[in-house]
Amino acid sequence: MRLLSPPALVTEWISTYGPVISMNNGKDVLVIVGRHQEALDIMEKQGAFLADRPPSIAGAEILGRGMRFVQMRVGDRLRNFRKTAHAHLQLRAAQTYEPMQTFHAHNAVLDILDNPNLHQRHVKRYVFAASVIFRVVYGKTTPTALDDPYLLQLQRMIPRIQSAMIPGAYLVDKYPILKYVPGYGRDLKAWSKEEYSMLYGKLNWVRSEIANNTAPHSISKDLLTRPEEHRLSEGEMAYLSGSLIGAGSDTASFAISTIIMAAARFPLAQAKVQEELDAVIGRETPPTFADRRLLPQLQAFISEALRWRPVNPLGFPHRATKDVIWVSCCKNYCIPAGATVFGNHWSIGRDPTVYPDPEAFKPQRWLDKEGQLREDMKLFTFGFGRRTCPGTHVANRSMFISIALILWSFKLSEDPAAPIDDRAFSKGVVSHQLPFSVCFDPRMEAPKLRKIMEGYAESGDL
Repeated sequence: MRLLSPPALVTEWISTYGPVISMNNGKDVLVIVGRHQEALDIMEKQGAFLADRPPSIAGAEILGRGMRFVQMRVGDRLRNFRKTAHAHLQLRAAQTYEPMQTFHAHNAVLDILDNPNLHQRHVKRYVFAASVIFRVVYGKTTPTALDDPYLLQLQRMIPRIQSAMIPGAYLVDKYPILKYVPGYGRDLKAWSKEEYSMLYGKLNWVRSEIANNTAPHSISKDLLTRPEEHRLSEGEMAYLSGSLIGAGSDTASFAISTIIMAAARFPLAQAKVQEELDAVIGRETPPTFADRRLLPQLQAFISEALRWRPVNPLGFPHRATKDVIWVSCCKNYCIPAGATVFGNHWSIGRDPTVYPDPEAFKPQRWLDKEGQLREDMKLFTFGFGRRTCPGTHVANRSMFISIALILWSFKLSEDPAAPIDDRAFSKGVVSHQLPFSVCFDPRMEAPKLRKIMEGYAESGDL
């Protein structure tokens, strides 16, 4: 059985068989939730019983040593990880990082101005190398080049981690006895050793900064200086820090590139956003976080782009820790304890009762009659229930300020010589765009745009 079916095929199953479907793979029960209301009723309202992850021998145990945040089973370790992450990434904390995000977003515009052909690389640099999450986690205060040894290692590790997370990718997940067979999983064990050394090395770097009294505030510093409060071993500290860097940077760079792709593919929708930017912001000073509530059209565009091409089409697997009763049409249905449950983002985002004409790109669907964001619309980009990504507030702010500045600065369009294939994505738990071309035409004279962007960078407002 192919657990990772193409998104269109899963959507077809949902349309044919109903909003919640189940399949058997031997003794294992797989449930796919594919409609909006059912995601609310099952994944959100009963999220306490779906906070667990199914066992993963290859990805979680062998490669992640039981400390991979996203795959972690329920228990004290997960509670400690989440408590620590939330303390540093909650809304109030996220707001304090806005000057850093603005600074790096201005530099991303300059990068695009200098070399628009490398826009995907520039986004990755903004999110991955010079991102707020890197500073929040490790206290790195200077921009980091994409050829930094740590980042190169991390970029090698992320595809390995994501491939090991795919159900059925390794036989050991079906036959756990294989982990005791000499020689089995040699690559996984080698990668695990490399990752552990990399993450522990970065933790030791923070430790040396603390010893030299040069370490700025960061999650890693807080972990090392207050271990009795967090109750984490040093290995857990290393993996928590690395998990926040890896997961946050990878998904955020995908999301921003998706929004750029949507702007180029749908010029009329892009024009509405720029009309709003010009009316609210003007053409002399660029947008800031203070303008966020005044730009509902921009926020609607971002939401529609992430519905149109979700970061994680299939969704991460949840495990039911008890029987979950779902009531539909006056009938009770039972998701049995132990079942693996997916909230399928692709199908949920194409629920015709919530998103009429779901294949069309319509940012206006997110706005009410007064042109404000609708409060009855919910997007599950960052997961469900108690397994929602703890970095949601930071990620949302990164997307907002980078896209606001890019669309304020440039008119985006498809390259006539290389039309965008908006279905050309890699397969995996997180889909990545294959390389695509976009034309970035400055919306003012290039020297003026450069002066404005450099002016913020030189202001030292960090």
